[in-house]
Amino acid sequence: MQPFISAGGYHHHIGLNTWQSKDGPPAPKNTAGLFHTAILLPSRKDLAQLFQQLVDANYPLTGAADHGVSEAIYLDDPDENGVELYWDRPKEDWPKDENGQLTMYTRRLDLNALLRELSP
Repeated sequence: MQPFISAGGYHHHIGLNTWQSKDGPPAPKNTAGLFHTAILLPSRKDLAQLFQQLVDANYPLTGAADHGVSEAIYLDDPDENGVELYWDRPKEDWPKDENGQLTMYTRRLDLNALLRELSP
């Protein structure tokens, strides 16, 4: 099997060769290797649309977080590799302390609010 990942109408930007891993076990979690693939989306609405597709497909999530600078949904691909789908907030909206220093955090992502992006 060779699935492809694409964007913007191009037939494929990344080809994933799974011939060698077919029917093999997932990679061990606590060893060197790929932690996850992060895919930056253009907007919050794009993240909401992907989230809705995952919900419709009953695809399991491993997490969802608001990091202040970005919002992210986490899942595993069929080979149990981590995948992060996220969008970055505009830099002027990033959280900063009283000295102007960036103050990232990890909080629960309000998935219902995310889906409201799809409302007309």
